[in-house]
Amino acid sequence: MAELTFDKNSLGNLEYSLQREMLSTNRTGGYMSTTIVCCNTRKYHGLMVCPISETDDKSYVLLSSLDETVIQHGEPFNLALHRFPGIYEPRGHKYIVDFEYNPTPTITYRVGGVLLKKEILWRQHTSHPRLFIRYTLLDARSETTLRLRPYLAFREKHSLSKANMYANGHSWDIKGGVKCRLYEGFPFLHMQCSDPMAEFVAAPDWYYDFEYAEEYKRGYDCHEDLMTNGYFEVKLKKNEPLVFSASLEEIDPEQLHAAFDKELSERNNKIDFISMLRHSAHQFVVRSNGKSGVVAGYPWYGRQLRDTFMALPGITLAQGDVQACEDVLDTVVSEMEGGTFANLYSADAGLWMIWAIQQLGEQCGHKKVWKKYGTVVKEILEAYRSGRNGYVRLDDNGLIWASHPDYALTWMNAEVDGKPLTPRNGYAVEVEALWYNAVCYALDNADKKFVAEWSEIPERTKASFVEKFWLADGYLADYVDEQGANQFIRPNQIVACSMTYKMLSLVQQEAVSDVVKRHLLTPKGLRSLSPRNPLYKGRYGGDQKERDLAYHQGSVWVWPLEHYVKAKFDVQGVGFLAKAEEILENFEEDMSQNGIGSIAEIYEADPPHEARGAMSQAWSVGAVLRIYQMVKKQKK
Repeated sequence: MAELTFDKNSLGNLEYSLQREMLSTNRTGGYMSTTIVCCNTRKYHGLMVCPISETDDKSYVLLSSLDETVIQHGEPFNLALHRFPGIYEPRGHKYIVDFEYNPTPTITYRVGGVLLKKEILWRQHTSHPRLFIRYTLLDARSETTLRLRPYLAFREKHSLSKANMYANGHSWDIKGGVKCRLYEGFPFLHMQCSDPMAEFVAAPDWYYDFEYAEEYKRGYDCHEDLMTNGYFEVKLKKNEPLVFSASLEEIDPEQLHAAFDKELSERNNKIDFISMLRHSAHQFVVRSNGKSGVVAGYPWYGRQLRDTFMALPGITLAQGDVQACEDVLDTVVSEMEGGTFANLYSADAGLWMIWAIQQLGEQCGHKKVWKKYGTVVKEILEAYRSGRNGYVRLDDNGLIWASHPDYALTWMNAEVDGKPLTPRNGYAVEVEALWYNAVCYALDNADKKFVAEWSEIPERTKASFVEKFWLADGYLADYVDEQGANQFIRPNQIVACSMTYKMLSLVQQEAVSDVVKRHLLTPKGLRSLSPRNPLYKGRYGGDQKERDLAYHQGSVWVWPLEHYVKAKFDVQGVGFLAKAEEILENFEEDMSQNGIGSIAEIYEADPPHEARGAMSQAWSVGAVLRIYQMVKKQKK
């Protein structure tokens, strides 16, 4: 059983608590994220991060943090935690006695005789983002005042705020609080309290040099100046909660208690490993302005089509959410032209889309799904055959050739100094596997005209694939170009063993999966390169260049693990069940680490395989949910 409760001893250890981040989204593009002790360690952290326009895909950090100070007998006790160069000040984490994530992030502080509970709630399923924080005085021996001081950024999430003469620290009174905006062009941020006796004291000022430790580690600018426009003060009464709200729209403060209770009642309990993963999966699907998409990962990624298709079956279909899957596909289809995606340099995105449609058919019936998406499947295949996008084409041998002088066209697309590290130009192993699978899937579902025009391609593809990719040592080349076969042992080859339609014999499939197991399998996924390769990087860290050098040269990825498990089940059947269950169990500990309740983008290649990259990644979560789905199927 995964556990999302942290005790006082753990919370007081900053090396421990600052490595655990929480995330809550509103499913329309906004989110709240910080560490479990409410100390921002990334420029992407904030209590209110959201789009500010329906026409702008960017997200903005509006409310960076909110400092709480408990005042008794005129003496203030600041519960906040910030890092400045060389120092943490104040050190409010020492007052934390409990943190719980279920049903919403809840922190309990003890200051002398004061016991104060803080519940953070981010409104879901709305285009109007709203942050609620409810404070409940559980115990106090004397009169207790709470002071709330907001720190404002009003900047795009990839940038940092610096003190300047243009920021407007003025506050305008509204019922229960104030509204403000630092710069023209931004909407007003409305901050209100449920207690009519709460007083706002206007005192605009800059606070300098907030330091974000994770940005420092990653070699980026890590210092930010934040403005406060003043602070709220309110006397607390025992067991009479105070609700603070921050939003782009005003609310009647008399409604705040009811609004908080209603929102909290709609939360699902995250009581075990799978329910936590399902909760995480829901957070990637974003609906806004009549369209649906998938956020590739939090906190810094946006919508990426390849990632969308690779993650989609796991984050939607694995939990029975067929509608979300179709909504995302329908949005993509509406933006396509002639079977291609605008401004996307990719050899495989269209083929992964067909794979995702195929998985939808497995769940809903291929006939029904083909009726809806068959036309776009045929358009995608024709775009490959005709070479419509210029840098990807179908050769006479039945294989897909993809090459670009400036861009890597597969998922291994890291760059250093503007040049791709792993261009993999030519015939890439997973692209050929996806192509064969897609054509066979279409032939099994399409009309006679399509079958007549395409029926000869699969055999030609299969013969060429085996001839060019199969190596004497019993595994597949990673890619083949004018110089011949690249024999690096990478996880891409496992895709050729996991597709519904395969070009390899059972003996060959087992040989490939055994090589992958020996060289690449770890408890957290598959290494992106064998440790025996001289280019292998066992650690992932340093500045962007150092990280990019390791990104696809060893770092462990979770998404190929789904295909490894599928390949093993296809060969061994129920005989692989125990090992698959063990693979699932390896991720249970992740629920209380890093991005709590979710799974990271990558892990270091060498033990102990520390989590790295984005704290919550769509195709990582989707892969583990798909493995869970496979395990359930084998148990029937």
